[in-house]
Amino acid sequence: MPEIIPTTHALGADIVGIDLAAPLSAGDFGFIYQAWMRHLVLRFRDQSLTDDQLLAFSRNFGPLDRNPRHAKSERQMEDSSDYVNVISNVVENGRAIGGLGHYEAKWHSDMSYNPVPAMASALYALEVPPAGGDTSFASMYSALETLDEATRERIANLGCVHDSSLNSVGQLRVGFEEVTDPRKTPGAVHPLVRTHPITGRRCLFLGRRRNAYIPGMELADSEALLDMLWTHATATEHTWTQQWRVGDLVLWDNRAALHRREDFDGTTRRVMHRTQIGGDRPF
Repeated sequence: MPEIIPTTHALGADIVGIDLAAPLSAGDFGFIYQAWMRHLVLRFRDQSLTDDQLLAFSRNFGPLDRNPRHAKSERQMEDSSDYVNVISNVVENGRAIGGLGHYEAKWHSDMSYNPVPAMASALYALEVPPAGGDTSFASMYSALETLDEATRERIANLGCVHDSSLNSVGQLRVGFEEVTDPRKTPGAVHPLVRTHPITGRRCLFLGRRRNAYIPGMELADSEALLDMLWTHATATEHTWTQQWRVGDLVLWDNRAALHRREDFDGTTRRVMHRTQIGGDRPF
């Protein structure tokens, strides 16, 4: 029988006793889904998955977003590379096999700069460095619930621009110019406090800090409020850190959890395969 082993932190749990290489029964999927709604981040250790098996597991949760590298492809035939994004610092024959390198990835939620952000991501470890590269998660349920009442009332109906010009390691995306005034930041505007469409719980939805702006506010006031919210939301009491082992698969709910990655020694190898599950417009 599968088992849930929660962390002692604000979010996260291990699911043991399920082989994700095999098709999930309705009972096992229901077990996983309920645990996911409760804990936001699930870890499955000691898995051995092909890309097709990773895709099959991920599709239990909904339609997948295409790999950003292939999103505009005009190919008629699809394969697993259309939906599996390689996250890696490895260079082979002078060419990077994946993206994001070995740098620190700041706190963020995936694709939040889009009008319809990703619902979830599943990240599977094929190679991990001997140190560094850990991934931390922060519960935005916990972050909102522990804010003082006056602040919760203040932000209840505010929106925030989520910057689309930079990726999670701070690199400027192709086709964008550097933002020098957050009031001109490109990207979607989402509510600072959103409702989870399944649980009905309210949570902060911060996206990413750099270049964020609260429309209608004086820039200094926006900066001060966002600085306070980010400091609060990423405090230790709201977080849990995943220390990767080969064969780990981690699934997280992008709607109510932030995540970040530590940097690591670029001379060591880290190879991860990620799928991304399509989401819904925040409300």
